Amino acid sequence: MKNTALIVVDIQNGFMPGGQLAVEQADQVIPLINTLTKQFNHVVLTQDWHPSDHISFADNHENKQPYDLITLDYGPQILWPRHCVQGSEDAAFHPALNIDIPAVQLIIRKGCHRYIDSYSAFLEADHQTPTGLNGYLKERGIDTVYVVGVATDFCVAWTAKDAAKLGFNTYVIEDATAAIDLNGSLEIAWQEMKALGVVRIQSHEILINQ
Repeated sequence: MKNTALIVVDIQNGFMPGGQLAVEQADQVIPLINTLTKQFNHVVLTQDWHPSDHISFADNHENKQPYDLITLDYGPQILWPRHCVQGSEDAAFHPALNIDIPAVQLIIRKGCHRYIDSYSAFLEADHQTPTGLNGYLKERGIDTVYVVGVATDFCVAWTAKDAAKLGFNTYVIEDATAAIDLNGSLEIAWQEMKALGVVRIQSHEILINQ
């Protein structure tokens, strides 16, 4: 599709069943994502890539547990189980994901900075530090993005919200995502995305139009 890109968020072992931050049924969306990648000339992959001393890991904070909430300089931060440590098998792309296609030309690694978490493919969690994806897409004439992957209510949602704020026509393909849904986070994420103009669609709306 002309002037469009597919952003595939965090299809990594760490977020799959058996991973260190497993998202329920996340592996089941991979075949659909593989089908969708064939419909796009531009595909961007994101990869969580944390140093072992990352500030978002609960075990790096005394007397804290996974999913506790703390406050950092840039605002609230959920503490996560240790996951997707740089160079680990947990951080590797899931082997079922087809990354060996010409349309996959860019991998954005996020969460690399020790003191800043990163959910979005466009900006770190401080909402100030750019990844460079905005410029990359706009220099290629991309004005529309479709977002898939995990988790719907965190990295997918943050990516979609930032894309909309940056002026992209933004779609989330719901059946090609999987959610954590932590304390109602999924419904909140959909509401926030809708408020910014993000469009919620299903994969058949893409596939039948090809």
